[in-house]
Amino acid sequence: MKLTEIQDLIKFVARAGVTEVEIEQKDFKLTIKSEMPKGRGKKEEQVVQTIQVPAAMPQMVQAAPVQAAAPVAVPAAAPAPAATSPEPTATEEDTSNLIEIKSPMIGTFYRRPSPDKDVFAEVGDVIKPGDTVCVIEAMKLFNEIESEVQGKIVKILMDDNSPVEYDQPLFLVDPT
Repeated sequence: MKLTEIQDLIKFVARAGVTEVEIEQKDFKLTIKSEMPKGRGKKEEQVVQTIQVPAAMPQMVQAAPVQAAAPVAVPAAAPAPAATSPEPTATEEDTSNLIEIKSPMIGTFYRRPSPDKDVFAEVGDVIKPGDTVCVIEAMKLFNEIESEVQGKIVKILMDDNSPVEYDQPLFLVDPT
């Protein structure tokens, strides 16, 4: 399981309000527990993950606290993300020749310059260096993100109006 998959799972746990998720595969075990802090009635969660891997790798990784605006009660079917983990591994092989366009900052991802305008880029569009592919809003400033690569957009990895982190992949581009 890759680090990005683990981070996505942590975000899912924080959003869903699940208190514990445990995934066990043949070479490692992952436990994610969510604890509500005591006092003041704040709706924050602290997510702690523990990973047990072969002796060649570190035994424990601890994530920074993740804040969730409003935890949502989820039925006991929380281990469902574990069933979907084999699918990304199958697509990882297909993406080896693709280039990622990553976010240069933390902010909110927008696919269009304003709600009444067309999107900057769609799957299948051919882009070249300097073409604007999206906008990221950071501190009330809208920053146009330009492509540094040439190729065809194969996949858009973010939903419109969603938060992004620094260096988070936004688009997959086929350079051929």
